[in-house]
Amino acid sequence: MQNITQLESDLWESADQLRANSRLNQTQYSNPVLGLIFLRHATTRFNLISEEINHNLPSRGGVARPLRPDDFTQRAAIFLPEKARYDYLVDLPEGEDVGRAINEAMSLIEAQTPLLQGALPKTYTSFEPDLLRTLLRIFNRDALKTADGDVFGRIYEYFLNKFAQNQALPGGEVFTPPSLVRLIVNIIEPDHGTVFDPAAGSAGMFVQTGYFLQDRGTRPADAVTFYGQEKSDATVNLARMNLAVHGLEGKVVVGNTYYEDLHHLIGRCHFVMANPPFNVDAVNPEKVKKDPRLFTKKSIPGVAQKTGSISNANYLWIQYFYSYLRPSGRAGFVMASSASDAGHGEREIRRELIETGAVDVMVAIGTNFFYTRSLPCTLWFFDRAKSAPNFLSPAMRTSRHSHQSADTVLMIDARHLYRVVTRRINDFSEEQLANLTAITWLYRGQTERYLALVDRYLQRLSAAGDVMVSLASQVAGWPDLVTRRLSETADSLTPDPDAGLTAEKIADFHQAIARVKAESREAGAALADLGRQMGEVLAKPEAGARDNASQRALAAACAALEPRLKQVQKQSRALFRDVDALLKAARKEFQVHKLPNADKSKKLLLEVEKDWAQADFQEKAMESVKDALYFLHQVAWLQSRFPEGVYADVPGLCKVVTRAEIYAADDSLTPGRYVGVAPVEFEDDEVFEERLKAIHLELSGLNREAFELAVAIQDNFENIAL
Repeated sequence: MQNITQLESDLWESADQLRANSRLNQTQYSNPVLGLIFLRHATTRFNLISEEINHNLPSRGGVARPLRPDDFTQRAAIFLPEKARYDYLVDLPEGEDVGRAINEAMSLIEAQTPLLQGALPKTYTSFEPDLLRTLLRIFNRDALKTADGDVFGRIYEYFLNKFAQNQALPGGEVFTPPSLVRLIVNIIEPDHGTVFDPAAGSAGMFVQTGYFLQDRGTRPADAVTFYGQEKSDATVNLARMNLAVHGLEGKVVVGNTYYEDLHHLIGRCHFVMANPPFNVDAVNPEKVKKDPRLFTKKSIPGVAQKTGSISNANYLWIQYFYSYLRPSGRAGFVMASSASDAGHGEREIRRELIETGAVDVMVAIGTNFFYTRSLPCTLWFFDRAKSAPNFLSPAMRTSRHSHQSADTVLMIDARHLYRVVTRRINDFSEEQLANLTAITWLYRGQTERYLALVDRYLQRLSAAGDVMVSLASQVAGWPDLVTRRLSETADSLTPDPDAGLTAEKIADFHQAIARVKAESREAGAALADLGRQMGEVLAKPEAGARDNASQRALAAACAALEPRLKQVQKQSRALFRDVDALLKAARKEFQVHKLPNADKSKKLLLEVEKDWAQADFQEKAMESVKDALYFLHQVAWLQSRFPEGVYADVPGLCKVVTRAEIYAADDSLTPGRYVGVAPVEFEDDEVFEERLKAIHLELSGLNREAFELAVAIQDNFENIAL
C-alpha cells in the first residue's frame, strides 16, 4: 500500500474539494463522509472474512451452505446484506437514486447490529447525485479494497480530526492521539473486567484496548465489557461507528459526566481510561457539591467569584476517575500539564490523592501530539491495589504489585522522546512506546518482560543480517549487468562534434561504467561479508538467552560491527546513486536513444531503465542496513540506561520518588521537577536525520504559509484597487 500519510492527505483533499464545490457546509458533510469510510471498511472486512469462512463452511452435495450473520459475529465483523455492500453501491446504474440506496444500506446494517441502531448517518438524499457517486469512487481506491483495520482506523481518525479542525464536529477535543492511548493501555493493561471511559469521545481508548487484547490472543468480548459516556449525541454516534469498524461491542451513552453517572459504576471499574476536556471553567458547583464521586475533603477545587462557576474542572475529573475504581482497579488518563503543579484548592485535592498511595506513574509528554492543540500534557496513572496491599489475597497479588509501594511514584519525563510526523504533529514510534513501557515493567520488578523486549530487538537485528546475505548477490550482480549493457552502448558511440559528443565525453562514459562496475562488486561483497559476520555473532551461545549478562555480551559483539554497518550503508547509497547518475547520463548527456543507427542501444537503455525502476532489492538492501543500525540503537538505549537489567533512576528520564519527596516539593506531580537533566549524548546519524526532517518540515510549512499570505495580500490589494 502507498504511504498512509500520503493516502490520508489525498483522500481528504479529494473529498474536501467536492464539499467546497457543493451546497453543503462542513457540518452537513462530515458525518455522511465518515459513514462512507465506515461502510468501505465494513465491506473490506466482510470480503476478507467471507473468504476465510468459505474455506471452512460445511457443504452438502458439493454445495456450501449460505453465509450467516453469526459466522461474522464470531470473528468480530459485521454481516452485510448485498444491498448494504460498498461494491453494490458503487456499481449502481446511472439512473438509480444513489442517495436513497445508501440510506437503505445504513438502515439494513442498523437493523441487525444493535450497537449501531440510530448511529449511522442517513442524510444522503440531501447530497447531489454526482457528488455522491464521486465520493463513492474516492473511497473505492484499490489501496482501500485490501487495507486492514489499522489503515481504516487511521483514515477514520484523520477525517475526524480534519473535520474537528474545521469546527464541523463538537469541541475538537474528542480525539486522543493513538500514541498516547497506546501508552495508557500498555501501562494499565486492561485485560479483564469492566473498562470505563467517562469522556469517551470517538472510543479510541476501547479500540486500542481491543488491539492490545487481540495481540495477546484474547477475544475482547470474552475478556472485557466496555462502558462509555459522552455529552454529545453526534460524538456518541461516532464512537459506536468506531467500535463497529473495529469489531468491538460496548455501551456508549449520551450524558454529561460532570453531573451524571448513567452507568452507576462508582467503585466497580477494573480499569478507567480517559482524555477529558482540559481546564473547563463552566461547571455549576451547586450541581456537584454532593456528588459521591468527589471523595476528598476539599471536594471542589475553587469557585470563580466573577462567574460563580468552578474555576477549573480538572480535579473534578481526577476525583471521578479514582472513585470509579475498584479497590484493585487501575486508571490512566490524559491531563493538562498545569494540573500536576496547580496550587490552592487543586493542591489540597492533589495532596489527598497522593496520601491514598494510589498514584502510580506520571509521564510528561511533549508538545504537538494533538491535532487540535500544541500544548504539552501529562499522563496520570492510578493503581489502587498498591495502596491497599492487605485487600489483595496472596493469590490475587501478582508480579505487577510485588515491587510497588504505596509510598512511591514513578516519574517519567518523555518530553524529549518523539517522532516527527508532520510540521505540527509528533507521535511515538513503536519502539519508543515499547521502551517507555519497559521502564514501568522494571519499576514493577517484571524483569523477564524487559529481557524479552531486548531479545526481540536482537532477533530483528538477526533478521536484518539474513536479508543482507540474501540480497548481496543482487546488489553485486544487477548493477554489473547494467554496466555490461551500457558498455555495449558505449562501444557503439563515435565522436560527433556537431552533437557535442567528443572523444573525451565517450571516455568519461566508459570510466563511469567501469567505476560503477567496481562499486557494485565491492558493495555486494561488503554486504555479504557484513551479513555473515552478523550471523556468526548472533549464532553464539548467548543468542536467545534471557539473562541480562548474556544479552549484554551479545549486544556488545554486535555493537563492534556498527562502524562496518555505517560503512556499508554509505557504500550502498553511493552505488545506487551512481547507477541512477549513469542512466541519466546515458539519456541526457550522451542521448543514446537519439543516436542514428542505434536501435539496439535504444532498446537496451529502455530495458535497463525499466528494470532498474522496478527493482526493489536496492531499497530492501538499504532498509536491512538501516534496520540493523536502528535495532542496535534500541538495544543500546535500554542497556545503557538499565545496565543491570533492573530498574534504576536515569537522569533526565525517570526517577522513583517517595511521598515525602513529593510533599517537600509542594505536592508536585510534575516529572521534570524530579528526574533532573540528562547528560549530553553524542547525536548519532539517526537522531540527526530525524532532526533534519523536523527542520525541513518546519521550513516547508513556513514557505507554504508565506506563499498563501502573499496571495491573500495580493488579492486584498486588487480588491482595494477595484
